[in-house]
Amino acid sequence: MTADRILNTAGAWALALIWVLPLAYAIWTAVHPAAYEARFDLFAPLTLENFIKAWNAAPFGRYFLNTFVLVTVILAGQIVLCTLAAYAFARYQFPGRSILFGLVLLQLLIMPDILIVENYKAIRFLDLVDTIPAIALPYIASGFGIFLLRQTFMSVPKELEEAAQVEGMSTLGILVKVYMPLAIPTYLAYGLVSVSHHWNNFLWPLIITNSVETRPVTVGLSIFSAIDSGVEWSVINAATLMTSGPLLLAFLLFQRQFVQSFMRAGIK
Repeated sequence: MTADRILNTAGAWALALIWVLPLAYAIWTAVHPAAYEARFDLFAPLTLENFIKAWNAAPFGRYFLNTFVLVTVILAGQIVLCTLAAYAFARYQFPGRSILFGLVLLQLLIMPDILIVENYKAIRFLDLVDTIPAIALPYIASGFGIFLLRQTFMSVPKELEEAAQVEGMSTLGILVKVYMPLAIPTYLAYGLVSVSHHWNNFLWPLIITNSVETRPVTVGLSIFSAIDSGVEWSVINAATLMTSGPLLLAFLLFQRQFVQSFMRAGIK
């Protein structure tokens, strides 16, 4: 084994350890009594009391419902809009096509936080402040989704489309019955990215929401874990694991499709 390989391996293990330690501490404190927050004991008793305390201390049920509705609305809008745009870029020739696609890719370089003020002005003009649609609207048009689906649609053989046209299928029918089924792994991968991003999104929901009826789990968790709330670290970590658990489960279920989809993507 060469020195470079030894250094790379050691560095990888060090980075993995740095990443795992905070998670390990959160799990340890969440499943043990508060007395074991700062000390390690292999024989410490296990408990789910911290999760029960966290669930009862804040309206997490409402936060989860708000977040589920939010990510569903965003993902549904993105799938419809990105599918139509990606199909147009992949299969139609029109003036300015390359320029428009370049502008779509340019969106990937713009930090969403830069547009917060303008987005807030637009949402206030529409009188949608403190609503779930207000959180969702700025994210419906996704340059990343358009790019990913375009690459997938371009890999579909044109012979399949021509055969469908011979059978008398309409353009929308070809898109729905030919292209979309072949892009299911891409939809799964993009859906996981979209849901995880908007599930964890914090700054924009914090600005645009003011009530329990619209707050997602990230904003609710930040209020719950505020320093002046007096909540124990074990309960805070239990709440954190409770809110991040669904994302971890989703990734474990769809990790193969997630990796394969991005391996197929590329500039075509």
